[in-house]
Amino acid sequence: MRILAVDHGEKRIGLAISDPTGTIANPLAVIEHVSRPIDAAQVAEIAAGQGADLIVVGQSLDDDNKPTFEGRRAGRFAASLRQQTGLPVELWDEDLSTQAARSARLALGVSRKKRAGHLDELAATVILQSYLDAHPHHGQ
Repeated sequence: MRILAVDHGEKRIGLAISDPTGTIANPLAVIEHVSRPIDAAQVAEIAAGQGADLIVVGQSLDDDNKPTFEGRRAGRFAASLRQQTGLPVELWDEDLSTQAARSARLALGVSRKKRAGHLDELAATVILQSYLDAHPHHGQ
């Protein structure tokens, strides 16, 4: 089962895809934000092209487990995505995925100049790996 993950940002949307067994997340792409319907159509097209069976959209939650402002925006994007594709779309707590992506770049020894770049697809990879680790049955 292949799963596509989305890190929905204000300017860019990071994408990651699982391996066919649904166990390992890999960075896929970054698309520039245009508008919710256009972005959703692009993500739906990419999901179809990758043979995804499920789309997971990262959603930020506050300390009370309620969506933050950005989390509500991700929820609206997920709703738009559901209208664009016949695939199931799930929201998943992104739990500081951008900070985790930044830490991963540091751990890999990426130079300061290259670390200044976008973290969107790495954040999507962190979201997806978190989802895969919590749902190991998806690979079967």
